[in-house]
Amino acid sequence: MTAGIILFVIIMLYFFMVFPRRSEKTRVLNIAPSMFAHRGYHDIAHHVPENSMTAFHAAVKHGYGIELDLHLTRDGQLVVFHDDTLERLCGHSGTIEDWTYDELKNLCLLGTAERIPLFKEVLAEVNGRVPLLIELKIPTTSLKICEKTYSILKHYSGNYMIQSFNTMGLRWFKLHAPNILRGQLAEHLTISKSKEAWLLKFIVQNLFCNFLGRPDFISYRMSDLPHLSVLLLKYIFRVPIAVWTLTTNEDLQRGISGYHIQIFEKHGEYY
Repeated sequence: MTAGIILFVIIMLYFFMVFPRRSEKTRVLNIAPSMFAHRGYHDIAHHVPENSMTAFHAAVKHGYGIELDLHLTRDGQLVVFHDDTLERLCGHSGTIEDWTYDELKNLCLLGTAERIPLFKEVLAEVNGRVPLLIELKIPTTSLKICEKTYSILKHYSGNYMIQSFNTMGLRWFKLHAPNILRGQLAEHLTISKSKEAWLLKFIVQNLFCNFLGRPDFISYRMSDLPHLSVLLLKYIFRVPIAVWTLTTNEDLQRGISGYHIQIFEKHGEYY
């Protein structure tokens, strides 16, 4: 009997931890297209780097939703940029958070003429023509990026959703802007060599942190699927699942046939 009670408590605790917010499922599926261009519709072979204004223009031209990434600069400006450091994309050391926007705006992306755009510039370019999937990069315990993002999005009339690996960012929106659709990003983090504690990565990887942010959708690396928590949320709770990053036709077909939202790179069109 004692073992049965313990098992029951464990199962109930598990359900409590992974349980999403279910009331907004229809709104997620209604505002989001199936396909989002990962970091814009970029192709460096055509001198179009990721998270650039040209990549976003190309995504709009093809009618794709846009997945993009936000960092907060040292002087509090929201810029669109993916990596933790500037090395790969700009050939400089340091992080976005170390630099001011005036220092960053002169850097080139992958040797092209493209620059790191401000978030407000991207919103003006897209102007509601396609939905946005906005990833918040939160490298520290500070959640100022959430407040800044919300202050800008309050004046934007297009469709968008936010997502983050950092569940505390989702919790900020849960508490301060519950009308905004939010998604928990995850993958097999425990095999990565990132600086975060193993236990924290294990919790996010298994979606045990959902009780803090109560996400409206899950965004999971497709190469790490199937995963027990994702299967539970998809088939039992009917939660929309986004998968990333799809780079081949085979990946794309698997994503289309098995999941609600596909985040892809290169779909065969020409610039």
